[in-house]
Amino acid sequence: MVNEMKGIEYFTKFLLKRWVAFAHDLVWVPIALVLAFWIRANLGAIPPLHWEVVYGFLLIAIPVQAVAFYFFGLYRGIWRFASIPDLIRILQAVWIGAAVSFLLLFFADRLVGMPRSVILLYPLFLTLGLTAPRLLYRWVKDHRLGLKASAGRRTLVIGAGRAGDMLVRDLVKNESYVPAGILDDDPGKQGRALHGIRILGGLSDLERFVEKLRIEVVLVAIPTAGPRVMRRIVEACAHLKVECVTLPSMMELADGQVSVSRLRRVRLEDLLGRAVVRLDDARVCELLAGKRVLVTGAGGSIGSELVRQVAGYAPAHVVLLDQGEFNLYSIEREMAERDAVPPYTAVLADVRDDARMREIFEVHRPDIVLHAAAYKHVPLVEDNPDEGIRTNVFGTRVVADLAGEYGVERFVLVSTDKAVNPTNVMGATKRVAELYCQGLNAVSETAFITTRFGNVLGSAGSVVPLFREQIERGGPVTVTHPEITRFFMTIPEAVSLILQATAMGEGGEIFVLDMGEPVRIVDLAREMIRLSGLEPEKDVEIRFVGLRPGEKLHEELFHGQESLVGTTHPKILRAAARNVALGDLVRELTELESKLGSEGQAGVVKVLREIVPEFTVAPVEVGKVPAQETAKALH
Repeated sequence: MVNEMKGIEYFTKFLLKRWVAFAHDLVWVPIALVLAFWIRANLGAIPPLHWEVVYGFLLIAIPVQAVAFYFFGLYRGIWRFASIPDLIRILQAVWIGAAVSFLLLFFADRLVGMPRSVILLYPLFLTLGLTAPRLLYRWVKDHRLGLKASAGRRTLVIGAGRAGDMLVRDLVKNESYVPAGILDDDPGKQGRALHGIRILGGLSDLERFVEKLRIEVVLVAIPTAGPRVMRRIVEACAHLKVECVTLPSMMELADGQVSVSRLRRVRLEDLLGRAVVRLDDARVCELLAGKRVLVTGAGGSIGSELVRQVAGYAPAHVVLLDQGEFNLYSIEREMAERDAVPPYTAVLADVRDDARMREIFEVHRPDIVLHAAAYKHVPLVEDNPDEGIRTNVFGTRVVADLAGEYGVERFVLVSTDKAVNPTNVMGATKRVAELYCQGLNAVSETAFITTRFGNVLGSAGSVVPLFREQIERGGPVTVTHPEITRFFMTIPEAVSLILQATAMGEGGEIFVLDMGEPVRIVDLAREMIRLSGLEPEKDVEIRFVGLRPGEKLHEELFHGQESLVGTTHPKILRAAARNVALGDLVRELTELESKLGSEGQAGVVKVLREIVPEFTVAPVEVGKVPAQETAKALH
């Protein structure tokens, strides 16, 4: 009832404002006509004969102009936001209305007594009378003459390009922000204004104007800004204790629409400078449309994104398979809440269970298998090698064997950079999985394809959520070693690679994303602290705890014997696979399986090293960080 009353009250006020605007415009019809005659009389008294013409013309002009005002939509807009489209509507309504009025008067009395100068002056004065009050009202509202609502936050905009222009235009209409100035490094723009807001200087003046203008929030309106520029701004804002938000990237702004509603917090991806991989959508769609797709590990970070993206290519059916009940429930619920999804089935199962997996293949007969199920946490797998081997090696073997047996078109193994020259059990198990799939490819009708990439930002168990939790607790943020580096990508990037590899692979390849330069983990920690509005070492301590068992200082994306070549996709490379004798590998896997649960950790690791000769202990002494390295990283 209360909401209905508020709705009625709002509607009543809305109608009242429109009628007031309409009355204002009609009043200007006689005023504009009298002003025209007054100018014709050289600012003197209007002769009585002319007054008769005035009265006669108004009898025609007022109803004609009223119809024109309504017909051309003068009351669709709001005075508060009067703009060029409103001016165009006014010009159309005034000049066409005036033309019709004079034409009707001509037919009535041949314009007897109507001065020719009035025919031009009347629409000019009427145009001025309708536009000036609207623009004045907007100017007063925009600048508020010092009366702007105190709730709005004082804002500094960075960027005076097209995006900045559109953002500032929207800001002056938004009561949540009070734009106090703009910064842009283009000297030609400095000293000028956008929508009444001055361009005060360049990015180097950020700190000075934040303090001088008492800025509360900095808005970055440069969708093309690189990571260096973003880091510079974020660091300055963290130091000054002001919030920093940004427009999305050019890719996210594909529709070209810029508004306050699209502002978001600066993300880690903005500071790392990773560009999202563009898919050859036509090729992926051709592969997936109408196909039955099985995604293992569908509840994980990579698996769930695979499900989301695959669903967008009109597959005939998607099977979501995971052994984790909650993870599977989460992605199933997400699918159920989406507007348009293909038919799907959520299956609770363990990839290590041969009988259960055979039942699933028999029922669903997948055309494409995307195998993302794996144990990936390095220290946990290091401490529990038997479980890591059962899932990453033998679970993969079960699914891969069934894919070949049931005539699956393509099987894609989701691997990791840790499989290259592994120094831990997890990496070694993934390398064995790669070898097995490459071996099967040589003897099977199914195309077995491997995708290999680095760390995924924000994935479950990764360093990013850990750092976020530590920052929220006030620190310390724990980094294993000052010089440790990792390759990073976003979850959509990783999934884009998998889907693109699925589409372009013919079998036996290892596809690697061109991941750019590796990122120092300590730098990642610093950026995350700054994104939280804090300063590293001052507000949140960074503590070095030493390398964990099996951890490398630097990861690699391909082995020295894997020659790296380009592909048809500019961001995807192919590592030439090494020859695999499947018979020998099967015998070694049989031996490995016999050791599980009986020989202890040393026994299974020994067999793993026989299968993967490059599997070695990490070269840096675990748990110790040289003092000079710590000092160098902190300063």
